[in-house]
Amino acid sequence: MILRGSVFALRSRGVIRKSRPIALSALLLVGVCGQAIAQIEVTDDSGQALIFKQPVTHIVSLTPHVTEMLFAAGAGARIVATVRYSDFPEQAVRIPQVGDSNLLDLERIVALKPDLIIAWLDGSAESQLAKLRALGIPIYYNKVSRLEDIATSLVRFGRVAGTQAVAQQAADRFMGQIAALRDRYANRPPLWLFFQVWHRPLLTINGEHLASDIMRLCGGRNIFAARKSLVPSISIEAVLSADPDAIVATSGEPGGDAGLDVWRGFKSLRAAAEDNFIVLDADTMSRHTPRVVESAAVLCEKMDKIRAKR
Repeated sequence: MILRGSVFALRSRGVIRKSRPIALSALLLVGVCGQAIAQIEVTDDSGQALIFKQPVTHIVSLTPHVTEMLFAAGAGARIVATVRYSDFPEQAVRIPQVGDSNLLDLERIVALKPDLIIAWLDGSAESQLAKLRALGIPIYYNKVSRLEDIATSLVRFGRVAGTQAVAQQAADRFMGQIAALRDRYANRPPLWLFFQVWHRPLLTINGEHLASDIMRLCGGRNIFAARKSLVPSISIEAVLSADPDAIVATSGEPGGDAGLDVWRGFKSLRAAAEDNFIVLDADTMSRHTPRVVESAAVLCEKMDKIRAKR
């Protein structure tokens, strides 16, 4: 549970003489410092500070990517409930589900007596979370906008769950993979990309979305990076006017493979004329977890093939 402060009494096993005030002060200092070291402090992605007196053991994950990240951080055994689509790794499927990010079974969550709930800052239903917060259940808000945020989240999750060593190894491994891709591709000639999230209505992403950071990793530029909304609605005319070098989408989701057909008829569009369509795996690209590096590697490789044609 969250601690607002704690006071510990020093229990002496012998008689403390008045002539030894320094020794007494030292003992008190050791006791206080020992407690300061023992308690766990972490700041979530909303800027909220959380303090725990010991590692958490009952976690409710309210988004699939958090579930996956907790397993990667070595804390999978501490998850007592997840939400719909929490299906990776395989062990996650066997964990009880308490609804989805939009509609939660609050009674079941409370019955599980969690000592921490981890929610998605941009996607969880705040009205429901407010009810859980009112019951005194700590809520950690997670957000990933940059590739480095994935490593940061892993380390923080490991800290609160007491699995720091595993979490740090996972974070270091991920950042090593990202560094290798950045060293190889970041200085390539830039390509202007349109990332299609959905085709009816036509949706894309701005520069604050993780997918934009992945584009930059490969030497790409998001043609709609300046839009204010994280997932803005745009017009076909806006895409034609920007004339991207390539169009990127994900498979298995509306706006993916089939959603690209709308562009094939526009031969004045550079991406269509050169058949520069890149389709990435939705499972790895859309979840903000270490597995995103798999889609990043594919994107970088396919962008290099487009460069080779010029």
